[in-house]
Amino acid sequence: MIIGFDAKRALQNRTGLGNYSRFVLDILAAHAPQNTYRLYTPSERKASLTDRIPASNTLVFPRSSFDKALSALWRVWGITSDLQQDKVQLFHGLSNELPLNITRAKDIKSIVTIHDLVFLSHPEFYPPVDRRIYAYKFRKACENADRIIAVSECTKRDIISYFHTPEEKIDVVYQGCDVSFRQTADEELVKAVREKYQLPAQYILYVGSIEERKNLLLLARALKHLPTPVPVIAIGKRTPYADKVDQYLKENGLESQMRMLNNIPFKELPVFYQQAATFVYPSRYEGFGIPLLEALCSGTPAIGATGSCLEEAGGPRSIYVHPDDEVALAKAIDETVFNESLRSTMIQAGKEYAKQFEETRLAQELIAVYEKTMQG
Repeated sequence: MIIGFDAKRALQNRTGLGNYSRFVLDILAAHAPQNTYRLYTPSERKASLTDRIPASNTLVFPRSSFDKALSALWRVWGITSDLQQDKVQLFHGLSNELPLNITRAKDIKSIVTIHDLVFLSHPEFYPPVDRRIYAYKFRKACENADRIIAVSECTKRDIISYFHTPEEKIDVVYQGCDVSFRQTADEELVKAVREKYQLPAQYILYVGSIEERKNLLLLARALKHLPTPVPVIAIGKRTPYADKVDQYLKENGLESQMRMLNNIPFKELPVFYQQAATFVYPSRYEGFGIPLLEALCSGTPAIGATGSCLEEAGGPRSIYVHPDDEVALAKAIDETVFNESLRSTMIQAGKEYAKQFEETRLAQELIAVYEKTMQG
């Protein structure tokens, strides 16, 4: 088949939707090399991650001067004529969207991946104008797509609940994580990273953007309840919410107990996971929760929050606490750091659970959805 992708995120975003998009492209290149993959992205200048895309894929940018000048419009409208010109048979919108006129291309089947509908379930985290734009784009994509991929059962339930989409139109195909998290980091790299960032002997790790929905403040509040102090390394992009966390730490004399880092090179990230005593991801709502899976693959005990899909990513032997219960979180941290029997059980169970997210299995499931879509 000739398969096209909305590859804007794959070529521009280093986290989140970008990681998912690159994971899909990687596993297809490895497990279904017989297909032709064409990656449509609106800006050649902003496509800074071409080195992380399979070399066998073909990049496609706006061709006419009009489309180049109005590249955002091309992505949601003009791209459809290019797909037809390139004889694309299947188009996959990897990040919640499809061209608004995709149904006009009668000879092209379409799939959209929906990651989450947090802007509907937790509207307090989004400006009103963003909510309206997302709701329109996501709903339209679900209506127009021949099939929908949800990244978790939780997201599938939300699609059915908010958009009234028929259940039989939706397939759940989980996300995976980069293979580097499953491989023991090189000793020289471990030494270099520990020295570069002056990592403590034991530390709690958090990975995710520092924004209100991700709820890092809960982890900050839990620090004062720990029987034995353990410092936190928090890795992620700062937003104004980070200032709120900083203020709490300062007011409670905990400044030395948490460090926030940003722009960590991807190759160093597995070291942070594998060297951590425990991993904490207290997010109030996620579509899947890839950092929890990265922790399991790294052999690190994981703690998540209840209320969304994190149990799907972290499995039955990880620990989950209410996203407002700082005391319960402190207890979970203390147990996962200092209870060797519990640590061992969680590490082994986590690695076993993570096997269902290995790329061979996910590639087979994804290809099955493609085949189902083409068969109508």
